[in-house]
Amino acid sequence: MGTTVGGGRAVPRYVQIADEIIQQIRAGVLKPGDMVPSESELVERYGVSGGTIRKAMAEVRASGLVDTRHGKGSIVKDRPPVRLRSSDRFRASHRRAGKAAYLAESAQSGATAKVSVLYIGPMEAPEEIADRLNVPVGTQVLARRRLYFRNGVPVETANSYLPWDVVKDIPELFAENPGPGGIYARLEDDGHVFAEFIETLTARPASKAEASELALSPGAPVVHLIRNAVTEAGRVVEVCDTLMAADQFVFEYRIPATD
Repeated sequence: MGTTVGGGRAVPRYVQIADEIIQQIRAGVLKPGDMVPSESELVERYGVSGGTIRKAMAEVRASGLVDTRHGKGSIVKDRPPVRLRSSDRFRASHRRAGKAAYLAESAQSGATAKVSVLYIGPMEAPEEIADRLNVPVGTQVLARRRLYFRNGVPVETANSYLPWDVVKDIPELFAENPGPGGIYARLEDDGHVFAEFIETLTARPASKAEASELALSPGAPVVHLIRNAVTEAGRVVEVCDTLMAADQFVFEYRIPATD
């Protein structure tokens, strides 16, 4: 059974239980590192079946607030505070100061940032990337795959795809560390001055592999962001395909109200 809410709909009991557990975590009643009560304890506390508790815990896991380990139960995560992902993170002044966007953001929030480079090299452009770069599917591009950490916790993966004719004469783009200001600074050094960055965001549950890479519970929410980096000449010189742990980011965009 459930409690009736406005409009006459009953909220399922497992949802009520999940909401209560989530609120206990957010209020600090259950602290990072604490074990969530076991299934048998929750059955006794709430007077419901094991099936109802299992459904409630599935909702709690989807919140991204707990880690579930086989044979050990669910543990409240020790996740760092969210950091702001603002619309001015690609300002040219950051690049001139030698700061790539992620490192600039982390410094502003007082966090310790680390970038692990997983792959740099050629690959054939898949359909969506080819469309965005305006090249035929299968065209050789440079791929750069990174895993970003904040205070030692993985929070974001990013795959950059750059046209081969643009990067082939910029050796720094083939290095793990492209130098002060990151890859955008190196592109601008080579004459590719940016006019705008266009981002598309969607939210969805993480796949099993994605959850493992970002240290999330299975099915935890993630934000999928794809960005086109567009030059003053109107060319897209990078597509960045990014996946972020949703509980680690707040998005803030400035939208002009006048022409």
